[in-house]
Amino acid sequence: MSAEKNSEAVVEKLSIDEMLQKHCGEFGKWQLKHFVLTNLAWTFYAFHIMVMPFADRIPEWRCVGRDCEGGGSVCELRPGEWEWVGGRSGSTVSEWGLICGDKFKVGLVQSIFFAGCMIGAGIFGHLSDSFLGRKGSLTVACALNGIFGCITAFSPNYWIYTILRFLTGFSSGGVGLCAFVLATEPIGPTKRGSAGMSTFYFFSSGIALVSLVAYIFHMWRHLYIAASIPSLLYVFIVIPFLSESPRWYLVRGRITEATQIMALIASSNGRHLPSGVFLALDEESSTNEEEEEFLMEDKVAQIGSIVDVIRFPMTRTRLLVAIVLNFVGSLVYYGISLNVVNLKTNLYMNVALNAIAEMPAFGITAVLLERYGRKPLTIGTMWFSGFFCLLGSLMKNVGIWKIVRMVCGILGVFGMAGTYNLLFIYTAELFPTVVRNAALGCTNQAAEMGAILAPIVVVLGGWLPFAVFAVSGIVGGAFAFLLPETHNQPLYDTFAGLVAASV
Repeated sequence: MSAEKNSEAVVEKLSIDEMLQKHCGEFGKWQLKHFVLTNLAWTFYAFHIMVMPFADRIPEWRCVGRDCEGGGSVCELRPGEWEWVGGRSGSTVSEWGLICGDKFKVGLVQSIFFAGCMIGAGIFGHLSDSFLGRKGSLTVACALNGIFGCITAFSPNYWIYTILRFLTGFSSGGVGLCAFVLATEPIGPTKRGSAGMSTFYFFSSGIALVSLVAYIFHMWRHLYIAASIPSLLYVFIVIPFLSESPRWYLVRGRITEATQIMALIASSNGRHLPSGVFLALDEESSTNEEEEEFLMEDKVAQIGSIVDVIRFPMTRTRLLVAIVLNFVGSLVYYGISLNVVNLKTNLYMNVALNAIAEMPAFGITAVLLERYGRKPLTIGTMWFSGFFCLLGSLMKNVGIWKIVRMVCGILGVFGMAGTYNLLFIYTAELFPTVVRNAALGCTNQAAEMGAILAPIVVVLGGWLPFAVFAVSGIVGGAFAFLLPETHNQPLYDTFAGLVAASV
């Protein structure tokens, strides 16, 4: 009788990863639904980024008058000797005359958009780790995305357009990282890598879809409205069906809400969460007796910031290396994507082909990720991209070599697409829950700095963009040697858990 009483009094304290593996299921029906609904945000996030090559494109022009000989550039012609095909309202370039001496303004507004992303990533990263949470931050970011995107369509001049693109970028900076963390945190450790790689199918699908939307809406003002409305619909139709991350509830000391979500995950997956099982932070998880009352109580929130990441030598080194990798990865990824304007081939086809090329990269990377781990794959994909960018820099942009160069660009974006989404998974696994979004926000800021530089590199034209992308990929792969492997390791909740595991 006494033995039975003692067995009933045993309380099992589990971390979220342990609870997912033992009782809830690592990736069942609940996680699948949550994953798909959350990652739709990536699709609409892509709209706001890749709308730029279409809205800011240089339209076709034609000569008028006897003195026009159809030179290679309108800068060689006098006013009145040429005109835009289809009128001036086709793009921002034709409407505001962003050609010749003002050509730099096209790259400038694109860089300012990514500057907004950089600032937004840092702010939303902090907000999602603190009082707003993952879901709240995603809601605010998507709402602002849709609002600023629609208002952009009514820009009266270039400078107002630039300000609104900055504000759209600011809100865009929070969408990707909040959606990624919210989607992957409720997934078990052995399924997290493959699921995380699948996140970016949604982003690539968004790029392919925006090509179709741009083909339908030729006028840049109409295009901005068509590309922005889905973000607003997402806020009202999809987000109400999302749950907050149980990990965020746990580190905020809200044990009751975290446990309720874990119980919901278990029941939705056809499993059951036993009454004697309770959530605990990494360093607290163990099996003890007669602690039920203590474990059911909410606790003081575990709070961290980017300052804490820098204060710990282990996480400081990880952060610095992750910053370098995200910077060069973003520079190459967005640089190749925007460099389609220099390839002198069909713009719609090029953007769509780049998006399609990314998709097999995600599948292949997901398979290799579980077999070889994060670190070797980061090195390999970066060097793969760097190699083909190097080949692209050696090809001339004439005749058959134009096609070969385009293929090099597609293979370059293929490799870096694998790196770019892998870095989200890798970075998230390098840092504990209390600072995960803050660290991701910081590395996202570095990524946006690379994206800011990308349009400027593209404007250089010729062989230089590919050469810069080649060097970036090769250097990035070398830096990846400094990071630890995180394959099949748990997502630690606190610094204490992370440090204890490394001892």
